Parts: sequence; structure tokens; C-alpha cells
Amino acid sequence: MTASPAPAEPIGTGATTTDAPGGLELPSPPGVIRRFLLAHPLALDIFVSAVYLVPAVVGSLIEFTERPSVQTIVLLVLSAAAGVALLARRQRPAVVFAAATVVLGASVFLGRDVDVAPTLFALYALAVYRSIRSAWIAFAVTATVTVTMLTTEVLLAQAKVFTQLQTAAIPSGIIVLSFSVVAVLIGSNVGNRRRYLAALIDRARQLARERDQQADIVAAAERSRIAGELHDIVSHSLTVMITLADGSARLAESAPTRAAETMRLVAETGRSALGDMRRLLGVLRDGEEALGGGAARVPQPGVSDLAALVETFRSAGLPVRITVSGTPPEDAGQQLTIYRIVQEGLTNALRYAATSTAVRVVIVFQPGNVILTIDDDATMHGPARQGSGRGLLGLRERVGLYGGKLEAGPRLGGGWRVRAVFAPIAPTASTPSTASTAATASTSATPSVAPTKENP
Repeated sequence: MTASPAPAEPIGTGATTTDAPGGLELPSPPGVIRRFLLAHPLALDIFVSAVYLVPAVVGSLIEFTERPSVQTIVLLVLSAAAGVALLARRQRPAVVFAAATVVLGASVFLGRDVDVAPTLFALYALAVYRSIRSAWIAFAVTATVTVTMLTTEVLLAQAKVFTQLQTAAIPSGIIVLSFSVVAVLIGSNVGNRRRYLAALIDRARQLARERDQQADIVAAAERSRIAGELHDIVSHSLTVMITLADGSARLAESAPTRAAETMRLVAETGRSALGDMRRLLGVLRDGEEALGGGAARVPQPGVSDLAALVETFRSAGLPVRITVSGTPPEDAGQQLTIYRIVQEGLTNALRYAATSTAVRVVIVFQPGNVILTIDDDATMHGPARQGSGRGLLGLRERVGLYGGKLEAGPRLGGGWRVRAVFAPIAPTASTPSTASTAATASTSATPSVAPTKENP
């Protein structure tokens, strides 16, 4: 009988090439032949079809030349059809198996032998390109057809109706079933590995997409943070500069000396704002050369800078009084948040509460809470002269990062209140701790006292 083992097809999928979909660096399959076969699957299909078709057709032609018969012609046509069907074993493995099963059953009666080669190719293709379950079902069908055809052949041969096979029925059946099991097992191994590699590549592509999405999210968050910082810097500085410039214009004729001093404050505020912006925009640069020095290394403002901030607003005519008690958190991000809250609150008071007689800033640092309150006593808040409405939204986002809450609105007795509460970040074990209590620092309209804390 004619039996050929199923070809060992290259392990891997078409995705295992040097291409890098989704930013993946996928390795090339090892070996020149394997790379060629993966790049030219049709060439492999033609080769597999030819491995069966050429010997089958040549054998049938020789048989027809020696002993012409209708059975030989029919078997030749069926073999040719099965050989051509093998070209579609990747796309239509079930159809190929059906054609192979017809050839398997017909070969017993037409060629007095068992033609199992197309069945082996079909079983392998089912396991690789369809599923393991379908391959074992096909094996059961193959076993049923083989046993049925061989049993029928034996009965007909005993009844002297049919000539016995060239190979005895029992050995033929054992060979068919053994080769079929081997084809299914090889196909299952190759198919499982292909599916496993495909799953790994798909997972890697998903991770690459998630990585890109996370990068986009981080970039958007960074842009939002920079926009918030720019708002805080520009809004505060421009509000103070405009107020000082208006005051200088009113004093230009009556008190030129004070007007000149006020304009110097305008210049200092502008230079300070420019430095803050250069430091902030430094995160967008690859190097520090374009920044003209070490501006990007200047630390962000914190609690220790509140005195200078308050003095700036006093220069603009805002009656500010600040009280700080307790030990401030050591986290730089929280100190910057406190600074920005005070900056935004005083900027809004300068804009909308020009009639205030007192603006109070109270900061209480407790072991479990940071409480910051900014009150003004203006009976009526005027309309906005400048502003984008982003200030309070940005502050809520900042406070929300630490699980806190920020409230802004009218207060009892008149005026406006901004109140923020959030939990301080505990210092790490390697950070020296500070005293749990600190002195209360109060500033009136003339002196400026920076918030201080007692060292142990």
C-alpha cells in the first residue's frame, strides 16, 4: 500500500518575522528554509500536494498501461482530485479530509490497496489549522471507515466475489490506524505550539498598545499639570502687576517717588514670574543649555516662601494676615500645594475683594490633617477683571491627589472663604523628624514674619 507520513511543517506563525507590529521586536524564525517557508506558504502547499499527487498519478498511469480498466481510471480521477484538494488544506481542512476519506474508502475496492496518504495530510491539517478536537473526531471517522471497508473486503474475498488486497486486511488496518494516530499527535503538538505563540504575540501586542495608551495618559496628565502651573504663575503675577501698575498710574503726579517704587515692584514681580516659567518649561526640554543655566534646578516654592508671597500682595495693597501653627509636611509636593492654594486664594481676593479690610490666612498642621483657610471680609465681590476659571479646578485636583477636599464659597458674616483639608504624607524612616509643635507666627500690616518651626 502507499503511505507517506505527514510533513513536519515549520513551527511558528506568520507573525514571527522581523516585522515589528505595534512596536514589538519579534525574532526571526531560525534557519533559512523555515524563513523561506513562512514567507512563501503557497510553495509549501504545492510541495505537499506534489509529494502525494505525482506518485499516485504515475502509479495509476502505469497500472492503466499494464491492465486497462474503468476502476483504474476512476481511482486516477479520485487521486488527482485529492491531490489538488491538498492545496486548500490550510483554508479548508474539513473539505480536504472529506476528499481524503472518499479516496481511502474507494482505494480498497478500486486499487486493491489502502491509499492513506491524503488522510494523513488532512488529519495533520485539522489539528494544526482547526482544533485538536476536530482532529480526533476525524481520526474516529477514519478508523470507522477503515474497519468497515476492510471488513467488507474480507467478507467479499471469502465469498469469492472480490480479489484479496495486495496487503492483508489486518496489517493494512493496523498501519492506517497507527499512521493516523501519529499524524494527529504531530499535528496536535505543532498546532498547540502555533496557537501558544499566536497567543503570546497577541498578548505582547495588547501590552504594547496599553503601553502606548499609558504613555498618552501620562503625557496628557503632564500637559494638564504644566497648564495648571502656568495658570498659577501667570494669573498671580499678572494680577499683582496690573494692580501695582494701576496704583502707580494714580500716584504718578501726586507721589512720583512712590510711583517709581511701585513700578520697581512690578519689574521684580515680572522677573520672578519669568524665572518660574523658565523653570517650569525646563521639563519640556531635553537639556539645560537652552535655559541659559541652572534655572531648571531651582526648587519649587514651599511653606518657607509664604512670607515673601504675602509681602508681594501687601505691596499691591491687600491687607493680609497669616498664621501658621504646627509642623509642615516634609513632602515637596504637598508644600507646593499649600503654596499654590495660598497664592490662588490671595490672587482671587485681590481681584474680587478690593474692599476687604482684612484677609486672613490660617494654616494648621496637625498629625493627621493639614487645614488651610483663606478668609476675606469684603461685603461684596466684584466681577472678574481677568481669569480663566481654571484656578479653583486646579486646586481641587491638587488637593484630590492627597485624598483631601477643597471648598470655596461665601462665609457666614460676609466675605469669601477658601478651605482645604488633606492628610500629610508621613516622612520616611530615613528622613529626620521635626518637632511635633511649632510656634505660631502672626504678621500685621507692616512687619513680615515667615512661618517658623522649632528644631528639636
